[in-house]
Amino acid sequence: MSVGVFRVSLLVLTAIVNHPLIFPKEDGTVPEDPQEIIQKMKEREEILRLEQLRLEQEIAEQEATQKALEKAVKVVEESEEEKVRWDMWTALSMVIFLLIELWRQDFQEGIWQDTGGEEDDMAVLGKAFKGVAFPDKAVLASFYEKRILGTTGDMARMREMVEGFADDLLEALRSVCNRDADMEVEDCMGVGSMYENWRVRKPFVCDLIVPFAPPEPYCFRSQTWCSGDSFPPDEQGYGTIKVCRADEAVRGCICDKTKLGEDMLCLLHSQANNTRPSSEMEDLLCFKNTQYLDADQVMKWFQIAVTKAWNRISHKYEFDLSFSLLDSPGALKIKFRSGKSIAFNLTPVVQYENSDVYFISHFPRSSLAADLPSSTHWFLTFAVYERRFIQLVSKTLPANACHVSCLQILSFVHGKQCSLTGPSGLTNYHLKTVMLHLLQARPSQDWAPEKLEARLQDMLKFLEKCLHEKKLYHFFIGNGKVPAELGFPIIFQRAEPLNLFRPFVLQRDVYRKTVDTFHEMLRNMTALINEYTVHIPLAQTNGIHKESF
Repeated sequence: MSVGVFRVSLLVLTAIVNHPLIFPKEDGTVPEDPQEIIQKMKEREEILRLEQLRLEQEIAEQEATQKALEKAVKVVEESEEEKVRWDMWTALSMVIFLLIELWRQDFQEGIWQDTGGEEDDMAVLGKAFKGVAFPDKAVLASFYEKRILGTTGDMARMREMVEGFADDLLEALRSVCNRDADMEVEDCMGVGSMYENWRVRKPFVCDLIVPFAPPEPYCFRSQTWCSGDSFPPDEQGYGTIKVCRADEAVRGCICDKTKLGEDMLCLLHSQANNTRPSSEMEDLLCFKNTQYLDADQVMKWFQIAVTKAWNRISHKYEFDLSFSLLDSPGALKIKFRSGKSIAFNLTPVVQYENSDVYFISHFPRSSLAADLPSSTHWFLTFAVYERRFIQLVSKTLPANACHVSCLQILSFVHGKQCSLTGPSGLTNYHLKTVMLHLLQARPSQDWAPEKLEARLQDMLKFLEKCLHEKKLYHFFIGNGKVPAELGFPIIFQRAEPLNLFRPFVLQRDVYRKTVDTFHEMLRNMTALINEYTVHIPLAQTNGIHKESF
């Protein structure tokens, strides 16, 4: 009974608990219309589709961006690789070009080729000039003894007379100059062929250089083409001279190189020191509105000073003194009452640092410095070292060595040929340079007096080779084999070699004229020497033989 009551009660309780109106479910809702449900499902589906399209578009954009970045990176890498390849090819091409140029300069000596064009008839010794009549040793020896050797005594007497007068003239020049304002003139030095004992052609002319320095507190500071600054090719061999105060720093203050501004003042230099009136610099013979020494103004000052000095001492001498050449400001001539005259050159120069290299404003009777880039550019002369080198080498040569004889004969014959066919581009300085190169290249015993003929032929061979290549290098500049005893400045030994024949590359007409004159000289050498040689018995000379160069 009790069990039945319990079951009925449990059933009733369960019915009450599960009745929706008493305990409704949380999500219990009244059933919706199926159409509404379907509509919402479609809207939800559309929203999901749009969202999917948006996501797909974003993914596509990201992929496109990624591809663009990858492409850009690839292009950069390819361009860098191409640039590296191009740089490598450029460098390789430059190296090949330099190697070819070095090979051509260093290993092509003696290899003659037919270049065609204007050089088709450029003869080579040993080929086109086979059979050229060349004087033998006996004729050359007689010519030298009778025609050249006798002039040595005349040169010595003339040198002594000119040097004595020049010393007196310079002493008078110092007395007429203002020691506080004018340039200070030093003693003169003899250079060139007259003092190297190889000048043969008259009139004899002594070349004297006169170093000068500025008055205190000024000094000269020079700068050459090989001192580190860039000089164009046509200014190689030149330098500039700056007039500075001696108390200025050697390297200069930065106030000279930078603009400090109107409201700033250099603590090392006062405004008075930095500001130099234009008239003051012109009084120091500088180019207008610069601190650079003007060669033209120097020559004008020197001519005026020499004229004043001569007026002071002219009463002591029984001759007249005048300037002889307009194109050579330092050319002077002594005229005696008998009608005879003596010419000499007195040229002011500036010493390069503490060496015997000098800046020279004008080269009398020479084409070495025919066209100065400007009046502030000075040519460098190594004449003192050239004289010393010849003296030094002469001590190691056999007695009566033939080096000077070769130069004298060649200079004489070339001068005579030029008097017949007109001037050429060759100068006596070129001939001396050839001798200096051969003196250094050949052993001492090769310059014995009996080898005069062979050495003269060597000079002609060397000279024609240089003409063919249009290259004759200055003996000292770029020559690392200069004897240490000379004390030659190392800066010029390390410089690039200076080609004295460079004008021939630019002036083709002058080059052709020079080559033609040289070849004509070779053909006429025997006739020219015989014309000025005293007759020699046939038994002694055995005639003139054909010599193959």
